[in-house]
Amino acid sequence: MTRAVPEQKRTWRTGTAPGIFPLLGHGIALYRRPLAFLNSLPAHGDLVEIRLGPLRAWMVCHPELTHEVLMDPHTFDKGGPLYDRLGNLMGDGLVTCRQPAHRTKRGLLQPGFRPSHVAHYTDLVTEEAESVCDAWPTGQTVPVTETMMTLTTRVISRVLLSDSLDDTTTAEVRDCLTAVVRGLFVRTVVPIDALFRLPTPANRRYRYALSRLHAIIDAVIAERRRGADRDDVLGTLLAAARGDGAAAPITDQEVHDHLITLLLTGVEAPALCLADAFSLLARHPEAERRLHAELDTVLPGGRRPGPDDLPHLVFTRCVISETLRHSSPGWLFTRVATKETELAGCRLPAGATVLYSPYLLHHDPSSFPDPERFDPGRWLPGKPTAEQRRALIPFSAGNRKCLGDEFAMVEATLALATLAGRRRLRHLPGYVAGVPRPAITLGPRSLVMACEARSRATAAPRASDSRTAGDHGVDNT
Repeated sequence: MTRAVPEQKRTWRTGTAPGIFPLLGHGIALYRRPLAFLNSLPAHGDLVEIRLGPLRAWMVCHPELTHEVLMDPHTFDKGGPLYDRLGNLMGDGLVTCRQPAHRTKRGLLQPGFRPSHVAHYTDLVTEEAESVCDAWPTGQTVPVTETMMTLTTRVISRVLLSDSLDDTTTAEVRDCLTAVVRGLFVRTVVPIDALFRLPTPANRRYRYALSRLHAIIDAVIAERRRGADRDDVLGTLLAAARGDGAAAPITDQEVHDHLITLLLTGVEAPALCLADAFSLLARHPEAERRLHAELDTVLPGGRRPGPDDLPHLVFTRCVISETLRHSSPGWLFTRVATKETELAGCRLPAGATVLYSPYLLHHDPSSFPDPERFDPGRWLPGKPTAEQRRALIPFSAGNRKCLGDEFAMVEATLALATLAGRRRLRHLPGYVAGVPRPAITLGPRSLVMACEARSRATAAPRASDSRTAGDHGVDNT
């Protein structure tokens, strides 16, 4: 007779981060040296208490604990300083709503972002990327971050609103979003409202940008209501507001909140991912050569990629996956405990703020050896372990995982393939990769690079390989 050996319960380490400033807590460290501060926390425990201003909060520093939080949204719901601030912008949209309302809101928006529907957006993405590429003058410098922001603003606005935004309004939306995400970060790490009521230039810029975004969305909704129905996300929302369907009608405010939520989440992060990808490729010529070889084979003559090409852009998607691991734009998030609970053996009171960081998990050497090395080959079919896939959470996990995760991967893959197939970006002389300027998202805010035309190798005929199709590092959902 054999006896099952009882599974040993893991012993978690808990601690408190040193260096607490009066009133400001660890906000100064998070603002001035965010990545260094995050990297210092695992030495103090798997769950580390920090201060956001005077507010006590707990940072999760281990992948297993992070998944425990993310897979239990009824105990660890959306909330905390980040989502409190985002609520001023997004209202009660899909990202900020509490768990009881989430399923209904997600069900309304899900059809437009299912993988089967995402294929319909390929021409839209490549058209916009081709337009960007045509505007890049070879032999001159190009503002990469600004251009990627324009690209992703054009793409997501066409998905949401068809052609409702002209070029001037698109540029204004891009600039307003940039101002807002910067202002949101400092309000998150130092959540002291009195500081942000002062009439400083930064506070005025933030309030103006917030006001303009709301006004632009309201104007688009009003214009659409005067015109014909369109087959886009706004059309779906307006039909729901009219009660066209089995579900109860949604309010005009919900239409507004959903649009501005999807606009914010669909612009900044994918733009910074693309800017980071070009920066990293320029610093890693072997990865760049492998990318170019694949593009020359899959897209001979620099032709525009289509939906049938996606399964063959294996290394291209690996570049995006590794960029999201190495330099994830979404780097710090908060949750709030809905009741008194235990995490890592530590009793947390109801209302406790819990933080997790994709950046911290993606740079954990126990999950990713040599984590500072940019290596797209980590994500080639058959290479990543189950633990590595689990530790890679650029789009979160659980039922609050990003609605547009697959759309974002397709958009970034197609945009990179279109642009890198025709142009090569080089860093300017004297370039040094510095610490990114912190905001709600993380990435190069003002990257400028030199643009060169690409000479293409003669490609061999493409062979289809069913072993690689659909396996591109970041799991499809």
